[in-house]
Amino acid sequence: MTTGKINVSVENIFPLIKKFLYSDHEIFLRELISNGTDATLKLKHLTSIGEAKVEYGNPIIEVKIDKEGKKLHIIDQGLGMTADEVEKYINQVAFSGAEEFLDKYKDSAKDSGIIGHFGLGFYSAFMVAEKVEIITKSFKDEPAAHWTCDGSPEFTLEPADKTTRGTEIILHIAEDSLEFLEESKISQLLNKYNKFMPIPIKFGTKTEKIEQKKGEEVAPEDKEETFKTVEIDNIINNPNPAWTKQPTELSDEDYKNFYHELYPMQFEEPLFHIHLNVDYPFNLTGILYFPKLGSDLQIQKDKIQLYQNQVYVTDNVEGIVPEFLTMLKGVIDSPDIPLNVSRSGLQADAAVKKISNYITRKVADKLKSLFNENREDFEKKWNDIKIVLEYGMLSEDKFYEKSSAFVLYPTVDDKFYTLEELKEKLAVNQTDKDGKLVVLYAGNKEAQHSYIEIAKDKGYEVLLLDSPIISHLIQKIEGDNSGMTFVRVDSDHIDNLIKKEETTISKLSDEEQTNLKTVLETIVPKQNYSVQLEAMDSQAAPFIITQPEFMRRMKEMSQSGGGGGMFGMGNMPEMYNLVVNTNSDLATTILTTEDKSAQESLVKQALDLAKLSQNLLKGEALTAFVKRSFDMIK
Repeated sequence: MTTGKINVSVENIFPLIKKFLYSDHEIFLRELISNGTDATLKLKHLTSIGEAKVEYGNPIIEVKIDKEGKKLHIIDQGLGMTADEVEKYINQVAFSGAEEFLDKYKDSAKDSGIIGHFGLGFYSAFMVAEKVEIITKSFKDEPAAHWTCDGSPEFTLEPADKTTRGTEIILHIAEDSLEFLEESKISQLLNKYNKFMPIPIKFGTKTEKIEQKKGEEVAPEDKEETFKTVEIDNIINNPNPAWTKQPTELSDEDYKNFYHELYPMQFEEPLFHIHLNVDYPFNLTGILYFPKLGSDLQIQKDKIQLYQNQVYVTDNVEGIVPEFLTMLKGVIDSPDIPLNVSRSGLQADAAVKKISNYITRKVADKLKSLFNENREDFEKKWNDIKIVLEYGMLSEDKFYEKSSAFVLYPTVDDKFYTLEELKEKLAVNQTDKDGKLVVLYAGNKEAQHSYIEIAKDKGYEVLLLDSPIISHLIQKIEGDNSGMTFVRVDSDHIDNLIKKEETTISKLSDEEQTNLKTVLETIVPKQNYSVQLEAMDSQAAPFIITQPEFMRRMKEMSQSGGGGGMFGMGNMPEMYNLVVNTNSDLATTILTTEDKSAQESLVKQALDLAKLSQNLLKGEALTAFVKRSFDMIK
């Protein structure tokens, strides 16, 4: 037996490890199982190239709890180590790595994520253990070794009587970490970090009923039974998850099953999936799913899981996945993502930017192919995915460039057009006298129903654009398509929205119009309404309330954030135009009524009716309107 002192200048490195290395003590299990997995996969490689003359077999990693002895065992059947290798890798390399790391990162270590890169994974054991033992036997024909350390720089190293290949790590759990002797806690951690590790992980056993074969010897009392109960290893992981396979090996059913494996509490099916698979200029595999999304951009975040060689790392994928796709679900696995630095460093990393760009491109290509392969199905799903795509168009130029191939613009009648189809469809009927193509849209089919009907009566198409960021998006589209303008269908009288050559002549003289305007302006509240007289068809509504496109759009853009809205406009009071049809019978009646009180009642009643059609009549004003209406029909 040899004893020795680990060659470190920092005497109290263990408290430092405990304090600085990981903010999250529970990841010790992830690190130790990762080490066991590495040792097993290395052995697999050495046997495959003939360098290790041993039988690889079907190795597993086992996690065992000894609650009475306050011990946790992690056992692998991998490479194992000789006494010399223990001396080198455990006493020298890992410790010098630890020192170097602490020296460099002790101020920011709390935010440092995975640190397996430093060979420090093993020392995370001291966050939960007061003593750690390693019993290990190399695949080479050399004696087994037993290393013990109690968290001081002293260690002992002696021969062991282990006869099977591999390494057993025994953690003597410290008093402040006894939760790690609870089966439920270990089970929860294995499920979180090791659910898809590439080597089977055994945690206890479970019973299973299997069919008895004819002629098998069974106990007399079981003679009648066709099934017998056997005890089998409880393997907690799926070593071959869907993302490690080729897309050609998987059916739609496989993708759906994997979705439910990732999200056991999710009962809705995903809309579709995107399989990522790239090996140059970086390694990345994964599967992203489009779930059904509402219009709330915030609720969905942190649903994509990031793995590194099948080891779970985090569900904060900011910087790796473009922001607009963080609302998706699924898995990304890449050995190339630099996880050993704080997240601010991660986003600046050139490889990470390339990964983000690749994912953007891949998603755009997949959407285009889905659209081309089955447009009808794509249209059905449009309302569930549009918020992600519209956000992507606004936030990622590369995505915006490709989006015209599959982004749809639905009408209030559930027809769908791409931008090019829209231009072609509207060109004849909706080009105004100045040659500008006017795209009419509604934000709410119910609230703007009367305006939609007026537009449809003219033979115009009305789009339904109702996402919370639509004002920003149409601003961008207009900027890139000169000669095209979007106007909401309630932003003016229809003949003003799409001005044609023909003008309707007013039956009121100029003088009568001036008088009418004066009367209206004394009754209609100035702070909210601007009165404008229009000569329209005599059958058109006498009073119409509109909200000017520019002002409303700027206000919406201010409220929904992002560039483009005018500073401070989000808090401005709502301003409306009151468009009065000078050719309506009501206009003439108002003008010719000499009783001021009757005249005022007419105007108020007509204004309230117009407000009612825009859903603007509420509270006290609505109560007064109902009372006045009943008085009129007594």
